[in-house]
Amino acid sequence: MTTVETWAVILLLGVGTFVLRFSFLGMIGGRPMPEWVLRHLRYTPVAVLPALVAPAVVWPAATGGETDPARLLAAFATVAIGLATRNALWSILGGALTLYGALWLLG
Repeated sequence: MTTVETWAVILLLGVGTFVLRFSFLGMIGGRPMPEWVLRHLRYTPVAVLPALVAPAVVWPAATGGETDPARLLAAFATVAIGLATRNALWSILGGALTLYGALWLLG
């Protein structure tokens, strides 16, 4: 792929992303939305974040797709700290420290 083709793909993907987001946010942005839509949108981050993290925990690419005890331990620590503190930053920090500590201990 040439440099021009690469930039053309990047620009087209940028335009496509903008049009897709504008179709929802730009057209609906100022209008009031029904309560049932707002209720469902409230749970979107709760549904998206585990979907993004779960493959990295259960089938991590770093281990060739094999489940790793260090990553499972870090995931459990993150959830436990999040439930105990109700603070996303503390749970992320605790999960990261648990992951690095478990990788250091378990190899």
